[in-house]
Amino acid sequence: MTGIPASSPSTRKTTIVLVHGAWTNGSGWRPVHDRLTEKGYSVVVTQQPLTSFEADVAAVARVLAMQPDPVVLVGHCYGGALITRVGNDPKVRALVYIAAHALDEGETPLGNDRRFVDPRSHAGTDVRATPDGFLYFEPLAYVEDYAADLDPATAHFQAHAQVPTALGAFDVPATHPAWKDKPSWYMVAGADQILSPDLERMYGRRARSTVVEVAGASHAVHQSHPYEVVELIEEAAATVAHAS
Repeated sequence: MTGIPASSPSTRKTTIVLVHGAWTNGSGWRPVHDRLTEKGYSVVVTQQPLTSFEADVAAVARVLAMQPDPVVLVGHCYGGALITRVGNDPKVRALVYIAAHALDEGETPLGNDRRFVDPRSHAGTDVRATPDGFLYFEPLAYVEDYAADLDPATAHFQAHAQVPTALGAFDVPATHPAWKDKPSWYMVAGADQILSPDLERMYGRRARSTVVEVAGASHAVHQSHPYEVVELIEEAAATVAHAS
């Protein structure tokens, strides 16, 4: 990735909002957050309840409303569906998808997962449902599939600190997607066993995103490859700063 130097003073005026995905919380963004703040960016991490899609949209929109213009909105996993909706806010100047759902109008995460089934993926058998309709991973499966390239201690902790996510959140059709009107960047996790890498590639291609692929990266690519993720976010922030 090349172009305008990302650490210029004008670039640092852009606020970066990091949106987490399912089965986790904002703490997963810590490696990315720390590196961006060290570079002088204003960085905010959302905390969605994962109880419904609308509640999660409201949580992200609430945080976004507190930020100055302009904003780069970054989503991981299911967080991509959220930034696709919330990214229509005029404060948002660019979208960054990290192994995330970049839905088109009428699509759902669940529907697209079913269309792109990776034979290496165990997600369909690893996920369990609670009696009240929340999904969670068996801890061993979380370690081996969701976080396969994290250090064992971190993966083990996250597996036992995961946030069950409402099944219904994955089945809400997208409205007008922000990526149709705004520039986007996309990171494909090459060894993702939760979202199919082929689905991720389709998302990036369809949105005409600037696409990078991290070979061998698990679904937790934002934690296992924070330097590459930061570089991609900085490229988006630089483009925003010089367009303002």
